[in-house]
Amino acid sequence: MSLATQENTNNNVPNVTVSRRQMINASIASLLGWSLDLFDLFILLFVAPEIGKLFFPTSIPTLSLAAVYASFAITLIMRPLGSVIFGNLADRTGRKRAMTIAVTGVGISTALFGALPTVMQIGIFASVLFIILRLVQGIFVGGVVASTHTIGTESVPPKYRGFMSGLIGGGGAGLGALLASIVYFIVSAIFPGEAFGEWGWRFMFFTGILSSILGLFVFKSLEESPYWAQLNQAQEDDSKPQKAPARVVFSRNYRSILIVNVMIVAGGGTAYYLTSGYLPTFLKIINQIPAETASMILMGASVIAIISSVLFGTLSDFIGRKKTFLIIGTINLVMLPICYNQLGGATGIASITAYVWGLAFLGNAAYAPVLIFLNERFPTAIRSTGTGLSWNMGFAVGGIMPTFVQLASGTTQNIPAMLGYFTIGIFVIYLIGSVIIPETKGEFK
Repeated sequence: MSLATQENTNNNVPNVTVSRRQMINASIASLLGWSLDLFDLFILLFVAPEIGKLFFPTSIPTLSLAAVYASFAITLIMRPLGSVIFGNLADRTGRKRAMTIAVTGVGISTALFGALPTVMQIGIFASVLFIILRLVQGIFVGGVVASTHTIGTESVPPKYRGFMSGLIGGGGAGLGALLASIVYFIVSAIFPGEAFGEWGWRFMFFTGILSSILGLFVFKSLEESPYWAQLNQAQEDDSKPQKAPARVVFSRNYRSILIVNVMIVAGGGTAYYLTSGYLPTFLKIINQIPAETASMILMGASVIAIISSVLFGTLSDFIGRKKTFLIIGTINLVMLPICYNQLGGATGIASITAYVWGLAFLGNAAYAPVLIFLNERFPTAIRSTGTGLSWNMGFAVGGIMPTFVQLASGTTQNIPAMLGYFTIGIFVIYLIGSVIIPETKGEFK
């Protein structure tokens, strides 16, 4: 049984058809690939206080945490380079190959963190090695985006693309966070108290190798994107040489598109990193609740994040991408600062849980339609590179924000208010971008 997708009017590519089995396999592979990638990144967020003491020690706790988040931001800054490298690979040789190499690379580099010596063992060289490994990991992470964020949406009919955007982009992130929460719960139980600071954090990183193994197992049965396969056949019949995808994306024709894309993605990325990304640290240093309790709350928040992403991604299939961005942006401009302030003063587990889940719901809604919006901005020939660059450049901005929050806060007591100020600023930019952009629903080429 075949499911017709949509006529591709770019590069003389004919109508694209895809079997139900291929659609399901591509959806699972994209979702799992992105979730495993985020699982590896989330591990650092769960052990941030321990990493700060072991690799970036200082007498001021906020500065130590700032250094850890800065190392996280360095990974994000390298992601656009990964998009250029692996986006070119995905656009020229296929999405499947790029995804397999990138996901494997992320898992192996994550596991290597667990084997690093600390500052107490080799001094400042420990910090240097940590940063270098973060740079390498960032390149592979950028490559994961270039492939997972295209093959899934290219393998489903038009009416499901918003849903798929939310499922892969936000659902994958939520699933990755859920997996990291489960691992954190198990490891912190095996290595309680001081034992976690000595050995537990290493085992958290060692689990990264499991993501590589699982990824290879799933991708083995994955078929190539039908859009890319048809385009590749058309290009083989065309004697004209093809331009490098990155050169086309940065050309005059797409430069302004790229800039506006980044405005939208930066808003969604900031919402993600200052909610789901920052909550593990918030619960530990602000609310100061036990690790087991925090992990249970965060597991629930991950499920809420998946629901939110799929809900708002699907909404964009009905009312369009632009209206969805405007609705989400307006709500978050008002509600996120309120939730931060209330969570900072909450003491009961019930109220803490409610505000954490509220932040997860709102934060993940912000980028649910982003993936398909970016796909619709670029034709198949440069879609992996264009989507990867837009996503990673925007998320690099978002990923830097926790570092700025730490530096601007001064003390831990000021963190909730500072989170509110930063989200207000970034969502003003998000809304400006939402007004500027055209409606892209139905523009998949």
